[in-house]
Amino acid sequence: MPQIVLIAHNIRSTHNVGSLFRTADGFGVTHIILSGYTPYPTVAGDDRLPHIHEKLTRQIHKTALGAETIVPFTHETLPPLQRLKNEGYRIVALEQTEGSQRLQDYTPVDKIALLIGEEVSGITPDLLEQCDDFIEIDMVGQKESFNVSVATGIALYALTTSE
Repeated sequence: MPQIVLIAHNIRSTHNVGSLFRTADGFGVTHIILSGYTPYPTVAGDDRLPHIHEKLTRQIHKTALGAETIVPFTHETLPPLQRLKNEGYRIVALEQTEGSQRLQDYTPVDKIALLIGEEVSGITPDLLEQCDDFIEIDMVGQKESFNVSVATGIALYALTTSE
């Protein structure tokens, strides 16, 4: 099973963030990087106003159900893609792009940094330029994509169970 770091950039919804924590715990994600304006639970030395970080932590907890205290995480302004590459991670964007391959056709490597982006707009072009691989999930219905936390769960399942 690959070692996976999840990078959630510019996720708006605290409920999606909580779901990401719970899903990450279930699939053995080693670390979550919450970047951009993604809300995050209270951290040591938190410089946000107390009522802000307490409210966000409560909202995240509603769907994380404690996983936010189990899965290690950091908050960073920008995703540290180059640092992760230097540590041997392959940056894999979960995004529908011109060059993306079907999730079921992707062969996972030993160290994956899975990048997910904003609920409506996805991953910004400047971050996509820094990615090594692009994967997408086949859609059968009329909508163009899954909810970001659902898509992440599907991707993590495929990446951790493929032989």
